[in-house]
Amino acid sequence: MARQPVRWGILGTGRIAKEFAAALSFVNGAKLVAVGSRSQKSADEFGERFNVARRHAPYEQLADDPQVDAVYVSTPHALHRDNTILCLAAGKHVLCEKPFAINATQAAEMIGAAKKHRRFLMEAMWTRFLPAMAELRNLLAKGAIGEPRLLQADFGFRAEFNRKGRLFDPNLGGGALLDVGVYPVALSSMIFGAPDRVTGDADVGKSMVDEQSAMVLHHKRGQLSVLSAAVRTDTIQEAIIYGSEGWIRVNSPWWKATTITVHRKGAKERTITAPIRGTGYNYQADEVVRCLTSGKRQSDVMPLSETLSIMKTLDAIRMSMGLRYPIDGEWSI
Repeated sequence: MARQPVRWGILGTGRIAKEFAAALSFVNGAKLVAVGSRSQKSADEFGERFNVARRHAPYEQLADDPQVDAVYVSTPHALHRDNTILCLAAGKHVLCEKPFAINATQAAEMIGAAKKHRRFLMEAMWTRFLPAMAELRNLLAKGAIGEPRLLQADFGFRAEFNRKGRLFDPNLGGGALLDVGVYPVALSSMIFGAPDRVTGDADVGKSMVDEQSAMVLHHKRGQLSVLSAAVRTDTIQEAIIYGSEGWIRVNSPWWKATTITVHRKGAKERTITAPIRGTGYNYQADEVVRCLTSGKRQSDVMPLSETLSIMKTLDAIRMSMGLRYPIDGEWSI
């Protein structure tokens, strides 16, 4: 007997929610059936655009919808903990947009809720599931550049300053580190694992958030990750992994790359093409469907233990920068 598709609801109606809604059409075994927003007007507009019949406001109605199996939480990251726990407690599986939470204390609460309610939970680190990242993992595992020793990666863009905007509001966890710095930190985690020493510095502007950040992560075998992030500075958005026998460049923009260049000592440089199907967000949804179909409560590619580790690293970077948000509460690392 054919399996029923995973019935998805999307919590939030912003840009990323729209990207994910479009992506679901490329996912076998998935169906978008509901949307939830703080306002009925926004839910209705989203539903009209994506032909979604079940349109809920407020969020609690989506969480309680019996026709929904899994929820994609796409709200601003200051809301991730409460939105995720709401859905888990209502019996829904959850894919939560990155960064997973504001800090590791919140992340641990979310993971605890998933275990308590026996539901699937995964951070929506969509970049990790793209073909180029799968190819990168394969190359490193095969020793294509010998032992990886040094990572250099950046993600920066210039946004117009808006004190009331999400990017510049400390009450919403604004700034470069959590918005885009999480990408290179997660890449470092994928390649080297958790760091044992962290140094970070930032330009904290009149917004009182990090408008550009730089960080160095030291790993237990002496590997280094040299990373940067910005919301007021355009950067090349490139990642290079240097190894004992060569290097790999994940070409710009590395976080949604379609080509990888491999240079090994004594060999001709080669470029590998890894095209993206759909919007790119569909690959993480594929992973959720695969896991749910096989009865798993977390992903092997993006496990919850690593998500928590990444949040601890982000906390340590912020501690080094002296950057604390009002919403951190009883924040500790």
